[in-house]
Amino acid sequence: MTEVLVEVRACSVNHLDIWIRKGLPHFSLPLPHILGADVSGVVTAIGEEVEGVAVGERVFIAPGLSCGHCFACANGQDNLCDHYSILGEHRQGGYAEYVSVPRENIFSIPKGLTFAEAAAFPLTFLTAWQMVVRKARVSPNQTVLVLAAGSGVGNAALQIAKLFGARVMATASTLEKLAQAKSQGADELIQTGVDNLLEKVKIFTEGKGVDVVIEHVGEATWEESIRAVRKGGRVVTCGATSGYRAVTDLRHVFYRQIEILGSSMGSRADLYPIIEAVRKRELFPVIDSVLPLEEAGTAHRKMEQRKQFGKIVLE
Repeated sequence: MTEVLVEVRACSVNHLDIWIRKGLPHFSLPLPHILGADVSGVVTAIGEEVEGVAVGERVFIAPGLSCGHCFACANGQDNLCDHYSILGEHRQGGYAEYVSVPRENIFSIPKGLTFAEAAAFPLTFLTAWQMVVRKARVSPNQTVLVLAAGSGVGNAALQIAKLFGARVMATASTLEKLAQAKSQGADELIQTGVDNLLEKVKIFTEGKGVDVVIEHVGEATWEESIRAVRKGGRVVTCGATSGYRAVTDLRHVFYRQIEILGSSMGSRADLYPIIEAVRKRELFPVIDSVLPLEEAGTAHRKMEQRKQFGKIVLE
């Protein structure tokens, strides 16, 4: 046995939980199903073949699971594995008292982090790291437009882009969220539904457009995202919370030589630099609220209504 049993102390809520609860096309699950991808807790039992983990250890769980032996896994790209799955999606998750996962998904909680904080960063920071660092290749002094900076992925992308020396323009729906984005390091602010995004980007970049757009909203923002990027720039997308039937004017793509890059999750290997940055407090999980597990429904409604800034955590 190479599994580790973890007593769950905290599990954060992701949009993935809502999509699974509502149902996805061509995706069926045996019921009852337990949601929850981001888990922290205490090791209570280990398999006979497990090494390097002790009962009683404070840990968090890497949410992505893979076969561990295919070319993608051996090449450090486990999120491209044909058998890749996510805790709480394809496998029973963390809205529970206990969860069992393979040894390779167990990581020690960085010193000084609470269980809630440890459950608030793995999925979103891993997703944002691949988008900002691997796909968009953000470097110092580049301009990055981060959509929905109050979301988990948006806030993580904002922090990572700043860590790599970028100038960040952040969008959010309220002045309160924009103020929080400013406190996280955003250089320029754009209020969704009030400001004209393209006009603001044009002013902030002297008409050039941004180097990178971090896009995870989808249908509602896609056309503006394409138009907001400069010649030769990159649009990286990891989701479609507002819908997936986005329209792309191909003239913008080929004439301005825009790169459109799809991104999903990230490799477990990228958790190591993320953990180190969190340990140094260069990156930090932002928690909107902590609720008891019994109030998961309240947490889902709050996320669906876009009332949170950062992560909602269940304990």
